[in-house]
Amino acid sequence: MMRWSPAAPARPACPHRRLTRLLAAELGGGIAIGVSTLRPWASANFVGARHLFPCTGVQPAKALQDRLTTIEWRLPGHIVADVAIEPGEGAAFTIEILTVED
Repeated sequence: MMRWSPAAPARPACPHRRLTRLLAAELGGGIAIGVSTLRPWASANFVGARHLFPCTGVQPAKALQDRLTTIEWRLPGHIVADVAIEPGEGAAFTIEILTVED
């Protein structure tokens, strides 16, 4: 006799690597990305991750944030919900991107 067993639907793969490649291509050669990290994130309605990219470069933060928020990120199964730039010391800053599962 065959038994039916419900299984959880497959979750989309983590977009961190793809997001890193897309961000590096968008930033170009003037900004260097350090070792990135991600932190799982969830709310009552959404599941996703906070992606942190430490960077160094000379581009003004406001202009960079305006540019990054207008990009249509192509991340299958995920949506970029927010992009923020946190200034650091000197030419250092951190780009934080919040993704949620679609």
